[in-house]
Amino acid sequence: MNATTPLRGRRALVTGASSGFGEAIARRFAAEGCHLVVNARRADRLEQLARECRDDHGVEVVTLPFDVRDREVVERALTNTPGLLEGLDIVVNNAGLALALDPVQTGDPDDWDRMIDTNVKGLLYVTRACLSHLVAKAGDVVNIGSVAGHQVYPGGAVYAATKYAVRALSDALRHDVLGTGVRVINVEPGLADTEFGVVRFKGDKARADAVYKGVFPLRAEDVADAVAWAVTRPAHVNVQQILLMPTDQAAAQSVHRRTS
Repeated sequence: MNATTPLRGRRALVTGASSGFGEAIARRFAAEGCHLVVNARRADRLEQLARECRDDHGVEVVTLPFDVRDREVVERALTNTPGLLEGLDIVVNNAGLALALDPVQTGDPDDWDRMIDTNVKGLLYVTRACLSHLVAKAGDVVNIGSVAGHQVYPGGAVYAATKYAVRALSDALRHDVLGTGVRVINVEPGLADTEFGVVRFKGDKARADAVYKGVFPLRAEDVADAVAWAVTRPAHVNVQQILLMPTDQAAAQSVHRRTS
């Protein structure tokens, strides 16, 4: 029987770890004995997450509050922490967001910039800063994509474009690292009940909640479970892609809603 690759004793960088998928992934990794480097813009939430993971699971946790959109800050934060990159086994590129639900003709270019800069360029900046060290350790790159990287929907042109880009970058990166032992994994969730909708609708929780009305969506823990499973496969196995959907969703716009 082929041995799995346990998380215990490894070290993972998780971006966007202050809520949602990133927080759930960090907590799941910590529960399995994986040391953490957690990143997000909200330093207070990172510190709380770090305290709880240390106290509950006895793992080491480094907090790095920065915005992945700022290339110089990304490089400085990751290279100025002694031993951080040399000890890294896994990078989870989770930081990302959607903003608004407008057609291109009325969309806000500032929203477009923020989505592209975070979802695509931020992922590239973090990956590039870490990749040579992951090659040295035959580590893992996990990119959090979306069903929107396969199927577009009205008002989602730019967000979908960023997630198509994540899929393309994941596929291309496997060619770049071929022969090094680095695995590139793209986990692509469908409807999931996190802060995603509140962020998209800029604080309008009622509108965000309406997206999930009558639906049993994914939870952040479901995504964390998929990520943990993928990175613990035997070293010769690369789960290249996981399209993870709630049972109530057949496709981006095909959703079963209960009326009672």
